[in-house]
Amino acid sequence: MSRFGKMSLLAVGLVSVIGAGGFAYAATQMENDGIPSTPAKIPLIQAVSAAELHANGKAVRAEYEKTKQGWVYDVEVVSGLKVFDVRVDADKGTVIASTEDKADRDDDHDKKD
Repeated sequence: MSRFGKMSLLAVGLVSVIGAGGFAYAATQMENDGIPSTPAKIPLIQAVSAAELHANGKAVRAEYEKTKQGWVYDVEVVSGLKVFDVRVDADKGTVIASTEDKADRDDDHDKKD
C-alpha cells in the first residue's frame, strides 16, 4: 500500500473514532424529550379538546412540558386567521392561560418559560 493510501486509511479511522466518541458524549448529555419525568393525570386528547373548545379552532401542535406553574399541555390552536397558545393544566384538564400568538404564528421564537 502506498504512503498516501496508508495516510488516507489512518485519516478515515481517526475521523471514525472521533465521530463515535462525539456521538457517545452527545448521547450522555442530551435530555430525552420523549419520556416525561412526571405523568399527566389527563390524556393529551382531553387537553387538546379543551384547548380547541376554548379557542374555537383546531389544534396544530401540542406539547407536554414543565413550566413555572408545574406540568401543563401547551397547545397551539388555529382559529380563522388567528393562532392561540393555550395552556391546559395536566392534572385538571382546565385551560389556565390563552394568548394570541401575534408575533410569528409559531413557537420558534417564543420566550423561554
